[in-house]
Amino acid sequence: MASESLHLLHGTQFDDELEGPEHATVCRTTVLRLSGGEAETCDDHVVEEVPVALVFNGISHAVMLATPDNLEDMALGFALTEGILESPSELYGVEVVSGCQGLEVHLEISSRRFVALKERRRNLAGRTGCGLCGVESLDAVARPYKPLQRGLLLPVAAVARALDQLPDWQQLHRITGAVHGAAWVDNLGNIRTLREDVGRHNALDKLVGWLAKSRIDPAAGFVLTSSRASYEMVQKC
Repeated sequence: MASESLHLLHGTQFDDELEGPEHATVCRTTVLRLSGGEAETCDDHVVEEVPVALVFNGISHAVMLATPDNLEDMALGFALTEGILESPSELYGVEVVSGCQGLEVHLEISSRRFVALKERRRNLAGRTGCGLCGVESLDAVARPYKPLQRGLLLPVAAVARALDQLPDWQQLHRITGAVHGAAWVDNLGNIRTLREDVGRHNALDKLVGWLAKSRIDPAAGFVLTSSRASYEMVQKC
């Protein structure tokens, strides 16, 4: 949104040129722009946000609002960062299915992990705010983690270099101004890939899923996110 202006949405239509690999991620819409006391009608681009259900072995476990691209990466990343899977090898198959009210990502996981999932089922609905939505008790907030060993030492210049590159990698943000980005950066400060989403947790899960499938050593670089490093984002990493 431009400085000192207000955009009011009217009708929307999909922009075929800006569709993602799975579903349209951006739509073109007519807006009423108010600026300096003057009103004008113009076109603008708005990022899509749709309900996405993650279904494990036929059982719906979590529903969140997400930008509908790289959903297979997001599903794998979510399963790993939430402790549903311990390894990518425990995911046997994944499929994105369109429904009347949104999208479903069907994951086939190992029997052992599915049994463990059923034992600790919790209702995660839209973890886009504080990161606590859906947990059943305070005990579920602080999950146990092993202390990290001393890892990569990051020069300040590498972090600064990655920050300078970030805008060039955020295509959806450049078009709409309304999405978060999570980037994987090598130890020299060069961005290697980036995932975007309206939800910052979703963007990070998409990146984690890509890292897991690519079999990249996490000690070889670092994550750069456009959002704050809240506790649950750190836990996911």
